[in-house]
Amino acid sequence: MADLGCTGALKRSTNLSIFLNLLFSGMRKIFILFGSFILLAACNSSTSNAPIETTSEGEINISVEESFKPIIEEQLKVFNSSYPKAKIHVYYKSEIACLKDLTADSTRMIIITRGLEKAEQAGFKNQLGYAPTFGILAYNAIAVLVHKSAKDTLFTLKQLGDKLKGVDPQEVVMDGNNLTGINRFLKDSLLKQAPFGKNVHGANGSADVITYIKNHPNAIGFLGLNWVGDKYDPKQVENQKQVKTAMLECTLCEENGMYAQPSQATIGRGQYSLSLPIYYILKENSPGLGSGFLNFLSLERGQLIFRRAFLVPAKMGFKKRNGLLN
Repeated sequence: MADLGCTGALKRSTNLSIFLNLLFSGMRKIFILFGSFILLAACNSSTSNAPIETTSEGEINISVEESFKPIIEEQLKVFNSSYPKAKIHVYYKSEIACLKDLTADSTRMIIITRGLEKAEQAGFKNQLGYAPTFGILAYNAIAVLVHKSAKDTLFTLKQLGDKLKGVDPQEVVMDGNNLTGINRFLKDSLLKQAPFGKNVHGANGSADVITYIKNHPNAIGFLGLNWVGDKYDPKQVENQKQVKTAMLECTLCEENGMYAQPSQATIGRGQYSLSLPIYYILKENSPGLGSGFLNFLSLERGQLIFRRAFLVPAKMGFKKRNGLLN
């Protein structure tokens, strides 16, 4: 009987041990499952809190050549009103500073006066694994400004070149320094890479060029047309009252000795000598807010804004004729 009692006790002890093992094993599985659920919920929460970016929503930085500020401000005003969830932070800088920004992760797009050279494309492809896309959005022009009292308002390209070289010592003022797109274009087209004369100096931005010419009767200035070319923009109308816009020798005119003012018509026909493109360079390998803003600039609404600003749209089936310098 004692042996039977011991055997019964042993069986009960074994059953209890099995029961406890099963209980703890089940609880361990429950804890693992619960932990997995918590981890999954945390991951989902983290994902849901991550910034969302689409072609019409998100937050990006772009850098823009300072001379294009009036037209880009107008484009952003309409774009932001159409897409309130989009936040585009724009920084206006010299052309060389914009190109430098393109190498930074934080800058998605730049807008300047030229595209990328082959060596630059190769460099970005090595750095990013892909080359940024670029193209022309519209055509602007360089306006030559003189004082309201100036009697000489007709210039040949040679005369302008002599002034920029310092052969003609008339005081010349431009927006910024040698790093701007306008200054680079003038050096490439009129000086053939020769240095500017000592009579040439830079103002503190495009708006200051107008102020300087207004206050210095003997000076001549070079400025983007989109600061003085819109006859319906109140600010530009005021700018037009402060200075005169000179006329340049006409290229592609039917008769010799003709002169042309910068305008939508003379830029489009290739008759105004100092026209220059507005380029975008987009650093985006998949559709995002940068692509959305580019689509806006390239399609009907954006192109009409360029047209309304008396610039020449490049994406609306309009082909610009090439003048003497381009």
